[in-house]
Amino acid sequence: MKFPFKFVLFFLVFMAASAMSAQVMPTTFEGIDASSYSYAGLNVDPNGAVGTKQYMEWVNPVYQGFDKATGNPIYSTPVDGSTPWRFHGMQDCVDVGGNAELNFDKIAKRWVLGRRQGIEPDGNYVYCIAISNTDDLTSPTFAWYPYMFVLNPILGSNGTHTYYPDYPKIAVWPDAYYVTIDLEDVDQGYAEVGIVTCAFDRTNMLTGTTMRPPQCFRYPGTPLGLFYAHSLLPADFDGTNLPPKGAQEVFISIENPQGGSTSNKLNLWSFHVNWNNPTLTTFTGPTLFTVPTYTQGCYSVSLPTNTVCVPEPSTPQTSQYIDSVGDRLMQRLTFRSFTGSKPYQSYVLSQTVQVGSGPQSQTGVQWYEFRNNKTIHTGTINPGDENYRFMPSAAQDKAGNLAVGYSVSSLTEHPSISASYLNLQQRTAPTEISLWSGTADEENAFNWGTYTSMSVDPVDDCTFWYVNEYFDVAQLTNPTWQTRISHFILPNCN
Repeated sequence: MKFPFKFVLFFLVFMAASAMSAQVMPTTFEGIDASSYSYAGLNVDPNGAVGTKQYMEWVNPVYQGFDKATGNPIYSTPVDGSTPWRFHGMQDCVDVGGNAELNFDKIAKRWVLGRRQGIEPDGNYVYCIAISNTDDLTSPTFAWYPYMFVLNPILGSNGTHTYYPDYPKIAVWPDAYYVTIDLEDVDQGYAEVGIVTCAFDRTNMLTGTTMRPPQCFRYPGTPLGLFYAHSLLPADFDGTNLPPKGAQEVFISIENPQGGSTSNKLNLWSFHVNWNNPTLTTFTGPTLFTVPTYTQGCYSVSLPTNTVCVPEPSTPQTSQYIDSVGDRLMQRLTFRSFTGSKPYQSYVLSQTVQVGSGPQSQTGVQWYEFRNNKTIHTGTINPGDENYRFMPSAAQDKAGNLAVGYSVSSLTEHPSISASYLNLQQRTAPTEISLWSGTADEENAFNWGTYTSMSVDPVDDCTFWYVNEYFDVAQLTNPTWQTRISHFILPNCN
């Protein structure tokens, strides 16, 4: 018996929707906590990545590996973040601070650790990258290939002081490791005045040999005045299908409101690196993309850099709010290539936005999908309760499911961890799940890190892994924060 095409299509859509509605059961285990090491600070910057055999997490300024099956830590205590460089004569990379990111190169199956080091006794700012020689943290031959790059020559200055390099992001692309860094003027209250983008020699770094000089660009060429397109996110490769041959690396940033409170633009750049003839390397953009009008999370026209407005149950007594970091797009900008009868390339990312009115309006999460660098799909995660949702991170599995992890807090809910998922191909509505519920507040500081990480397991290309922070003991003086690592799989991803 033959069925009409429309019936078959309806049946397939119905089955996909039914699979998406099946119960999702997240698994969680404890990550690095402030009690794990003696020099924990208030600013956490929790992030991590899932590899073939382990999960790795970074919090300032240490890292730890975890067995994916049991959640047990690999190392007896968190490892000092300067370890990959300490025994290789790279002293400028030893006094480790924050601003680090862990990544997993899914193409080569290697761990990647990148971070910026602050001003050193010799007067240099440096960027430090280390690449593992294997995917297995427990291998007796495990080692890091460490590299260091002096940033000063590309940063520029205001005539008195070198611009401060802040908020670096690193991503994996077949032809390079791409890094973006914000430029800040220390004499203007660390106002953001530009960005630097660099391509690092992935080919040689994977073998531990001398890397060719990084190829870098500064935008604008002469930083001047308030910069409206800061904190570029570099596209980070996910999946098993490589980008089309010759595909350029893509960067996306916010377009801040200029004199108002709303924006309807995002910026896109392209980076083409030519290692054989660097004179042919190009960095082009920005191209403005129109998106639904948004107001950045906690945005204030009178003080755009102040994004602190998320309440906790203790806020009426402490007057302490949490920083939403709503003035920028949040990592990661993930890339995935889909094959089939209608192949396409998909980029997803997210940000914190206002979902009400007023300078301290409730916040929600806005997600975006770019296809083939131009077609845009977007939506807002705002279930309609009184909770503030902020600090998101998004990724996409091989079935076209989008998952966004984020923090949740309000006057009636202690800061907790949740995620929402939907299918980008079927355009399903988002479904929210709780990953972990906090039972206490951060009562003495507004710091909530500056990013989190959602990643996809390279083994099955389905399982989402997410890390974020929470509190079980109120932070009144010394740090008491904790982190939780969660993973879940959506039933329609086989």
